[in-house]
Formats: sequence, structure tokens, C-alpha cells
Amino acid sequence: MDLTVSDKYPLLAIVDFHCPILFIRGSESMNATVKMGLIGLGIMGKAHLKDIMDLPNTELVGVCDTNRSRADQYAAETNVPACYDYRDLLSHPGLEAVLIATPHYAHTPISIDALGKGIHVLVEKPIAVHVNDAYKMLAAYEAAKEQFPMLVFAAVFMQRTYGYWLKIKSMIDGGELGRLVRTTWLITDWFRTQSYYDNGGWRATWSGEGGGVLLNQCLHNLDLYQWLVGMPRRVMGIASLGKYHNMEVEDEVTALFEHENGMVGHLITSTAESPGTNRLEIVGENGTLVYENRKLTFYRNERSMFQQIADAPGGFDKVAFEQVDVAYDHHGQPGHRFIIENFAEAILRGTRLIAPAEEGLNSVTLANAILASSFEGRAVDLPLDGDAYERKLAELIASSTTTKAVS
Repeated sequence: MDLTVSDKYPLLAIVDFHCPILFIRGSESMNATVKMGLIGLGIMGKAHLKDIMDLPNTELVGVCDTNRSRADQYAAETNVPACYDYRDLLSHPGLEAVLIATPHYAHTPISIDALGKGIHVLVEKPIAVHVNDAYKMLAAYEAAKEQFPMLVFAAVFMQRTYGYWLKIKSMIDGGELGRLVRTTWLITDWFRTQSYYDNGGWRATWSGEGGGVLLNQCLHNLDLYQWLVGMPRRVMGIASLGKYHNMEVEDEVTALFEHENGMVGHLITSTAESPGTNRLEIVGENGTLVYENRKLTFYRNERSMFQQIADAPGGFDKVAFEQVDVAYDHHGQPGHRFIIENFAEAILRGTRLIAPAEEGLNSVTLANAILASSFEGRAVDLPLDGDAYERKLAELIASSTTTKAVS
């Protein structure tokens, strides 16, 4: 019997996510597979191709890419049909699900068309470039479920399977930190060279990618931020466009989040720093939780710091604390295969999703709001004015002077 990720890492199965993960295989359907098509055969698409081929609960039945030679190559290697228009793949007999790994803007129309046909969808991050497109996708999903009530719509947020983030979430949700005060994430180890941005006609442009570090690399952190501590009510951002790279989108960002419960959040990210830093601090009344260099440390207070503020006799009496090295289990893999496996299990046996697509709206909202705040030079309240942001994006596309060859 093949072990799922939760068999190997039990914490995945017991943490109370918004949608907890339950990897269960019934003996009556051990040989069942989901017939999947892959749309987009770029860097991520090729990695997904291998996972779909290797997993025991997925079966590749077709590939699609607008680059005909690329589609033909991988179709020949996997002995499946090649398509050059996603609509042809959606008409493939027996197709049950698609994984969408195209440039960002294509996520919306492909998802909507697939869902409308009753085809399950797993879409790469971001689910959409801007919130209006994300809302269209989610509305299409709700409409499609009226005809196809078991339809599954998920997103590729594989970092939700990482042991250290899971442990942090279990500690927060379990109340170990108490009332949260501050969350600060210094995440500058998304280093990319100019060659990276020059590779591909869609990258690093408003018309092709729709953003830079926020919508591509750091979107994982924005997803984890809201997954761990919730969505803020107000966002302030400073985004530098092409500060260190020859490109028109943002490559360095600083953001401030204000939450309804009084917690403040900070995010600093960049694709220009090397070696860069990945340090997350979450401060609650009961202590401070720090993640850095794969080490998780909890500076646990002996009592609530709010109680200490209220009744300590001395003006400088800090709370006594102990330093605890927090253990966790981590699979040590990129994690995409676990998202695909979970997606297939949701289709086959109703397993709850690790990353429902509707939760992908939150990271898009944060990315859009940070940029909107930077463009407007003021704080932005949530929910975001999606129409205003879409208009601004259209202006950026219209005024762009960037020309790149599409590959």
C-alpha cells in the first residue's frame, strides 16, 4: 500500500485547518484514479507532469500547451494526446480533472470553462491576477456546483504541507500564544537574477504576469500569513518597481497590516537580496514564536504579558520566560505532489482539501491591496475596491513600453 503524506506525517491529518486534511483510502476503491489533463508545460508544468505520472491516484490522459513542439514532446514522452488549445483538452473523452499551470491571466478563463463542463480544477497560484477575476472564478464554481454538486476546485499552495508551518498553525489555533499582538515576516530569500525574468515572454510584465514578487514568489507567504493569523482590515504598502532588475513590476516591497483585533503585521520581501532572510516572528500575550533557518523557537512567558502590564509592582518588571525548541515533522519535499494527491483524494473519496481555491482569493487580495496602497500613497481598507485596481492595472498595461518575445 502506498503511504500518503498524512501517513508519514500525522500532524497533517490532525491540524484543524479551515478545511482539515484527512487522507483516507477505502479498501473498496484502492485502484481508483482520477483522469487528469495538464494545461501548461513550462517550468512548473513539467514538475507537475512527473507527479501526476508517479502518483497512484492520478492518471495523465492529455497535455496542452500553446507551444506546439513542447506539447508534442511531452505527449510523446508520456504516450498521451497533445493539444494546443485548452478547449480541445476539455473535450477529451473521459477527462475528469485539469491542473492549470499557465501564465497567470489564463487561470481565469480556463478555470471557468472547465468548471462549467463539470471538470474538477486544480489551479496554480495565484488563482487570478486581480480580485475581480478571482471573484468571477468563484462565482463560476458556485454556479457549476448547482449542476455538479461534487465538483472540486483547489489551488496549489504546497507550503501548507510543510511541517514547521503546520506546527505554528496548531500552536496558534490551540491557543498557546494567547491573544496575538504582532506578526512580522522578513522574507527576502526569493532571490532571482535578470536571466530568470528574461526567460519567458510573460514574466515581469503587467500584461503577462500582472505583478512581480508579490504575485509570484511571495504569494506563498501571503497565503500562509492569512492562513495563520487571518486577514487584516487595512493595508499599507511601499512597492519599488524594477528597483534592482530591468523590469516594470515590483521587486522589493514593504507592507503594514492592521487587524480588527488590534494585531499589527509587517511584511518585507525582495527578489534582490542574497543570501536573504526568512524570519517569521509571531508575538502573543503568552510569548514569542520565531521561525528561522528551519528552527522553531518559542519564548514562552510564565504569565500573560497583559497581566504583567496591569499588576506588576515594578515599572521595569519584564515577564519571566523560558526558551523552548519546538519539534516538528517535515517531509522535506517541495510538496506539490501532496497537493495533487489530496486533490485527487477529494474527487475520489471526498477528502477535505488542503487549499480550497476560494481561500486563494485572500492572497490575491493582499497582493493587490499592497500595490494599490503604494500606487495611491495611502492606506487601503479591505475589502479592496476591485474595479479601481483593475482600472489601474489596465493603465499600467497600456503605458508599458516593455517588449518581450513570447516563448
